[in-house]
Order: sequence, then C-alpha cells, then structure tokens
Amino acid sequence: MIFRRQYILFVLICLWLLASPLCVVHIAAKEFVVVIDAGHGGNDPGAIGKIFKEKDINLKVALKLGSLIRNNCKDVKVIYTRNKDVFVSLNRRAEIANNAKADLFISIHTNALVNNNTIKGASTWTLGLAESEANLNVAIRENSVILYEDNYQTTYAGFDPNSSESYIIFEFMQDKYMSQSVHFASIVQQHFKTTCRRIDRGVHQAEFLVLKASAMPSVLVELGFISTPEEERYMNSEEGADNLSGGIYSAFLQYKKEHQIRFASGEDSGSSTQPEPVVETMPSVADYTSETETVSPLRPADDKIIFKVQVLASAKPLRANHKEFKGLLGVDSYTENGLYKYTYGASENYNEMVHLRKSLTDKYPDIFIVAFKNGKRMNVNAAVAEFKKKNNK
Repeated sequence: MIFRRQYILFVLICLWLLASPLCVVHIAAKEFVVVIDAGHGGNDPGAIGKIFKEKDINLKVALKLGSLIRNNCKDVKVIYTRNKDVFVSLNRRAEIANNAKADLFISIHTNALVNNNTIKGASTWTLGLAESEANLNVAIRENSVILYEDNYQTTYAGFDPNSSESYIIFEFMQDKYMSQSVHFASIVQQHFKTTCRRIDRGVHQAEFLVLKASAMPSVLVELGFISTPEEERYMNSEEGADNLSGGIYSAFLQYKKEHQIRFASGEDSGSSTQPEPVVETMPSVADYTSETETVSPLRPADDKIIFKVQVLASAKPLRANHKEFKGLLGVDSYTENGLYKYTYGASENYNEMVHLRKSLTDKYPDIFIVAFKNGKRMNVNAAVAEFKKKNNK
C-alpha cells in the first residue's frame, strides 16, 4: 500500500512538472520577434501613382507578409507598426521595434522616380552613407515623412530632411548591426530575383532615420516603382502583392534558420538583448577611465587573437585630437565597408576589453568588442570561444 501511494505521488509530481509554466519556459526555444513596418499612412500618402497611393500598397504587402509568418512560424511573434491606414511617426516606428526587443525590422516601401515611367525592379536598403546623389534622394524622400509630424524640429533635434547639411549626423554612426542587415538585404534581393522573377536593383545604403533609430538588424524594402504604370498595377494587384510578400517571406525563413543555428551554437545574433559572455579565467584590468592614459594599440601578429573595443565609425578619416574621441589617446583604426572604424585598447585578454568597454559606455553607449587575427577582423564569438578554450586548459 505504501509503495502504491509513493508511486501515485511520483506520477502526480511528474505530471505537475510537465504542466508547470516554469518547465515550459525552460525547454522552450527563444521566441523570434519580427517587426513589420508598412511605410507612410494616414495623412501621409507616400509616393502617388496615377491610380494608387504608396501607403496602401505598403500596407497590403506588409499584412500579407505578417500573415504568412504567423500562419507558418508558430515560434515567431509578429508585430506591426500599423495594421490600418493611420499615421505613425518615424520615431514611434523605431520605438515599437526597440520596445519589443525585436530580432529583425522590415520596413516596406514603394519607390518613385520623377520623369521616368519605365523603370522597374525591387531594391533593399540598409543604414549607411549614400554613395550617390540618387541614393541620397531616396533617403530624403523617405525621411521627409517627419514633415507631417508636429514639432518635428524639436523631436529630431533640428534635422531638416531636405538639407544635405543635416545628414552630417550619419557620419559618426555605429554599425553594430550593419553586417547582419546587409546580409538579410542580400537574401531578400536574391529571392526577389529567383522566387519573384523581379528585376534585381540591388542592395544599397542610405541615411534613413527610421533605420538609424532601430536597435536591431533592419532593412527598408522598395517593392517597385509606383511612377511606372505597369509596376503600379502589378504591386497593387493580389497576384503582385502575394508574389512580393512571398519573396520577402522566403528570405525571412532563410535568415531565421541561420539565426537559429547561430543561437544554438552560442553565437550572438546581434541583438543587444543577448548577454555578452564573461570569462574570468585570467586577471582583468581595474580601470581605464583616465582620459590622459594611453592604451597601447597592439596590432595582430602571427596567429594571436587581439581584442579591441570599437568606439565609432566615420565616413572620413579623423585627426588624433578630433573631438569625437573625447580625450582618448592611442586610438587605432581600420577600414571596412567604405568606413573608417576607430578602436581603443588592445589585448589578448578578452576580460580586459570587457572591463574597458564597461568603463567607456557613458561616453560611447554603443561601444562593442571586436577581434582580429592575422591583421583581419574575425567573428568575435569565435574569438571568445578560442580564448575560453585556451585559458580553461
């Protein structure tokens, strides 16, 4: 009888554990959050074609994309910045994504070109410095949305979307999510070309306010040209909207699969919500806060991995005493993706750079650690794994 009672008690405990929310949380995979942003809306029509308005095309494709993801990816949370014809400020769109701690931000738009009613094709854009006047014009058109906002000059600190001088704020920007954004943009374009049979107008970079304020990998998709009548009819048709949303959905699936592989292997997905690995196998430096102290810019040699902290990136080379360095001495630099990237400190000890980064976050909130081997930048997660392996022996 006693044995039977113990057995029943054991079964009940097991059933309770299986039903317990704590158990579910423990075994469940991390939920992937995607924010889908239908550009323009409400009193902001966006680009206007002969028949349709950009805001309506954007919303139709955005809702179809969201439905595809919701219906087929139960481990993904879909959030819209708008799901009806309302105006949403650029700041608010980014705020929605940031508050949701999104893993990916997809902004849906429709292109237009004055005095050209034959151009066709889709393009995908990421945050960066425009390499041509044509690219800058795309950013100016999209950023001009803020003119519909009350007190936009106060909200955006005097930024004038139509003044080229305002765009100097983009010359000193971090690129923590740039590589992942460009990668996803490339996948989108690949599927536009192969899955959707669209003319591939490539991946581009420009100074978009909505992407600048988004703290995760982010892209802005231009579905086609509403200024071209054939494109306008296609994008607004059910067939066209299904095809375009399907192409972005296919790209999303590929990106998410890669994300899951990185997450399972312990690599940082690029989200600021991912905890940074802390390794305590070697002594660490106590303080690097002195503005007059020079931290030797060790350069990679042989097969040794060198860790550094990246403080900023610039479109132009900066003098050693430039105000953006905020009194730091011994700043080093390297070039990548057309940008000059500036680092401070250097050590084979990852822990030292963790402490250095923490000591500088007040000056540089977006500071992050980078790693180099044989003079080339390498994946920092792989570098940390190698450091741990070496020092745990």
